[in-house]
Amino acid sequence: MYRVSDVMTKQVVYLPAETMLDEAARVMKEADIGDVVVTDGATLAGMLTDRDIVVRAVADRADPASTTIGSIITREVVMIEQHSTASEAAALMRERNIRRVLVCDNERKLVGIVSLGDLAMQLDPNSALGDISEAAPNM
Repeated sequence: MYRVSDVMTKQVVYLPAETMLDEAARVMKEADIGDVVVTDGATLAGMLTDRDIVVRAVADRADPASTTIGSIITREVVMIEQHSTASEAAALMRERNIRRVLVCDNERKLVGIVSLGDLAMQLDPNSALGDISEAAPNM
């Protein structure tokens, strides 16, 4: 049985909430990732996803050079413990209707991110979701 720690992405990219949208998009493109964790000082403020950029910024015609990521992030983050099963992570995503979950250790310290694509690739590499995650990481 796979654990979340077996399938999660361990390299988490952090950006401050004051980062402009165009800079965040550039960072995500260069790192070939679909999400960043957003901080407000030492506090976790939320998560920015590629979907947030499209749905919340582009659709609203926000200026990427003057819009901060803190103004469009998803503030309600969902976490799962790293020793949870991949099936538990999938059930949590289904229940909350989300595609990514932050992964923490037993002290609630962030240690990774698990995405629907990560789960699909591990559980069924030949699935359509597995193919999607290869074409667009962390979707």
